[in-house]
Amino acid sequence: MMKLHYLELNDNQLTGHIPPELGKLTDLFDLNVADNQLEGPIPDNLSSCTNLISLNVHGNKLNGTIPHAFEKLESMTYLNLSSNNIKGPLPIELSRIGNLDTLDISNNKISGSIPSSIGDLEHLLKLNLSRNQLNGFIPAEFGNLGSVMEIDLSNNHLSGSIPRELSQLQNMFALRLENNNLSGDVMSLINCLSLTILNVSYNNLAGVIPTSNNFSRFSPDSFTGNLGLCGYWVNYSCQELHPTERGTISKALILGIALGALLIFLMILVAAYRSHNPTSFPEGSLDKPVNYSTPKLVILHMNMALHVYEDIMRMTENLSEKYIIGYGASSTVYKCTLKNCKPVAIKRLYSHYPQCLKEFETELETVGSIKHRNLVSLQGYSLSPSGNLLFYDYMENGSLWDLLHGPTKKKKLDWDTRLQIALGAAQGLAYLHHDCSPRIIHRDVKSSNILLDDDYEAHLTDFGIAKSLCISKSHTSTYIMGTIGYIDPEYARTSRLTEKSDVYSFGIVLLELLTGRKPVDNECNLHHLILSKTANNTVMETADFEITATCKDLGSVKKLFQLALLCSKRQPSDRPTMHEVTRVLRSLVPSPTPAKQCSMAPPPPLPSSKSPCYIDEYANLKTPHLVNCPSMSTSDAQLFLKFGEVISQNSE
Repeated sequence: MMKLHYLELNDNQLTGHIPPELGKLTDLFDLNVADNQLEGPIPDNLSSCTNLISLNVHGNKLNGTIPHAFEKLESMTYLNLSSNNIKGPLPIELSRIGNLDTLDISNNKISGSIPSSIGDLEHLLKLNLSRNQLNGFIPAEFGNLGSVMEIDLSNNHLSGSIPRELSQLQNMFALRLENNNLSGDVMSLINCLSLTILNVSYNNLAGVIPTSNNFSRFSPDSFTGNLGLCGYWVNYSCQELHPTERGTISKALILGIALGALLIFLMILVAAYRSHNPTSFPEGSLDKPVNYSTPKLVILHMNMALHVYEDIMRMTENLSEKYIIGYGASSTVYKCTLKNCKPVAIKRLYSHYPQCLKEFETELETVGSIKHRNLVSLQGYSLSPSGNLLFYDYMENGSLWDLLHGPTKKKKLDWDTRLQIALGAAQGLAYLHHDCSPRIIHRDVKSSNILLDDDYEAHLTDFGIAKSLCISKSHTSTYIMGTIGYIDPEYARTSRLTEKSDVYSFGIVLLELLTGRKPVDNECNLHHLILSKTANNTVMETADFEITATCKDLGSVKKLFQLALLCSKRQPSDRPTMHEVTRVLRSLVPSPTPAKQCSMAPPPPLPSSKSPCYIDEYANLKTPHLVNCPSMSTSDAQLFLKFGEVISQNSE
């Protein structure tokens, strides 16, 4: 037990206290006791588990305070203490767990103010302090949380204004501040261009609600319960809201009339002067005011030839809502049918990139030149102050995310289709990593960025936001890019980006395909779940029903689980390259010759008389010494257990 890495005891009926003796498990990576009936305080001894990456005690009856000794847990990335009876202040020591990407202490009895040092958690992606008894101001230092995507401070007693510094959070897509005592206006949020979920209802906010930028996405429910707010969203005129005294109006009226008369007099003088001294203008200059010029449409694909910006606006009725086919954290997507009757997808970016427009345009030119059957082509773009538009191939069957998790699953994915989707996405990513010049890191590999054409062939999209790889093969950024659930923990910890960060994300996509589950769903992390099931050799219980119903050789399913876990190993150097991943996937895809089973066809015989087994496909990966090829009589279950030697080192 002393070498135990994963302890998953969640969703049982455990009672009593958390044993302090757990602090002796110094090799523990993951402790999950969520949704039990445990009582008492959280033991200080847990701080001795210095390798702990994830701690989840959600949904118990724990009391006491948050241990200050948690500051020793420097490797911790996930801390969930929500839905307990924990009291006391929010300890400043939590801000010293520098690798935290998720901090959830919601639905407790935490009191006092929020420490400003929480703003030092530069890798934080999700912060939930809702349903407590917090008071004081929202720290301006939250503006330093450059990677944060979700902040929930709702149902507390917070006061003061919404900090202007929050406008710096360009990755934040959800902000919940409802049911507090906040005052001031909401103008500080107008530049949070990625914000798609906002709730500031039932506060003491006042002033005009903007209608521009991201505010066009929010419903009136986001602002209800603030008597001082006015404007379009609350159907309340701002003039009615600020009655002024009669004497003040009279003085203002008199001053306005006087200034107006003076202005008219000056205009008459200027007109009279110009009639005697006409000004000569360069030919054509009157018709070309710089600030109102028509945006230029740059064509990168013959499919859009003979089109101009005005054509696109006319065909989409100025990007009317009825042409919207999807939303993202950074864009809205429209469908447009061109003159040749072929559809394109138009991605309208929320951010205008005012500081690096030339650099962005250069990158788009590079991306537009990349052609591969498993990559979505960039057909054109238009960059202007009125909005940046990117034109892509239109994919009839939407995204893999929609197919796996969408409300209307219009197709059941059998095993062969899932394998073909995995192979297509892998081939597209391998091309970016190994065959582009300069090579490209995607940065946001996920199922919603894998689009499917009429034949359900996979096409990787959104690599236009990737940065070109330099000769050093790595890139260090000031904030984390990606999506929760798919982000490489090593990248989140170090901000050091390599192709292996994409490999990790692709491993999570494989787990999605295998299980039909979301990477993060409520309190469940898919990767952690699969690791715990692997330790008990029960991982096949998580396979999607459509797989077990359509695949007659479940050994190939086990092999794909193995590959997914190899891609998502903790150390980037232990993960395969995408070329290696593609080679393994090709070996699993059924032969085009008529065959009724979904297992792979045996490879061509080697000069030796002994036929190779599937495990040879892993021979060139990073841990060949850990994988032995057993005899052909060895069962798939035994092969899986042997491969567990590789998996067991996932966190070393």
